[in-house]
Amino acid sequence: MHVVTTPRRLVAEAIGTALLVAAVIGSGIMAQQLAGDRAVALLANTLATGGALVAILLIFGPVSGAHLNPAVTVLLAAMRTLAPGLAAGYVVAQVAGAIAGAMLANAMFELPAVTWATTTRTGFAQLLSEGVATFGLVGVVIAVGRTRAAIVPFAVAAYIVAAYWFTASTSFANPAVTIARALSNTFTGIRPADVGGFLIAQAAGAMAGAVVFSWLVPARRNAAVAAR
Repeated sequence: MHVVTTPRRLVAEAIGTALLVAAVIGSGIMAQQLAGDRAVALLANTLATGGALVAILLIFGPVSGAHLNPAVTVLLAAMRTLAPGLAAGYVVAQVAGAIAGAMLANAMFELPAVTWATTTRTGFAQLLSEGVATFGLVGVVIAVGRTRAAIVPFAVAAYIVAAYWFTASTSFANPAVTIARALSNTFTGIRPADVGGFLIAQAAGAMAGAVVFSWLVPARRNAAVAAR
C-alpha cells in the first residue's frame, strides 16, 4: 500500500483543481462557440462540469480527500479534522492549480493565457445565490460525508449540476474557482471587480452551512481524525 505523503496530497489538490477549472472554463468556451442559445450553452457547460467533477473526485479522493475548494478545506480545519498547516498548504495548492487550469483552458482554445473577464456578476441576487450555493455544498460535504462517505463524489456533482440552474450566479461556490474564472473573458468569466463580493458571500454561506449541518448531522464520537 502506498503511503500518502504531504507532497502527494498537495500535488493532488493542485492537479485536481486545475482539471476542474479547465473543465468549467473549457466547456464554457466550447458551448459558447457551438451553441447559439445561452440556455443550451449553460446546459452543455453544466453537464461537462458535473461529469468531470465526479471523475476528478474519484481520482483524487483517495490521495488528498479531493477538497478542490478552499471553503471546504478551511471548514475541515475549523472542525479539527484537518491540521492547520496542511490546510494552508491545500489552499495555496488549490488557488495555484485553479489559475493554471484557467490558463490551460484558454490555451486549448487558442486564446491568450490570461484574458481578464468583463462579465458583470454583482448585486444582491448574485451574492445571495453564492451564499446559498456554498451553504448547500457544505451541507453535502458534512451530511453525506458523515453518513454515506462513499457516494460523496456523486452527491457533490449532483448538487453542483442542480445549483448551476437554481442560483442566479450559476453556483461558483468555490473561492479558488472564482479567482480563476476572472482570468478568462469567456462564457464562464467573472469581472475581477466582482470577485471580492463572491468570496465574502461564499465565506458567509460556508460558515452558516458548517453551523447548521454540524448540528443536524453530528459527527460520530469515534470518527477518525484526518492525517496531520
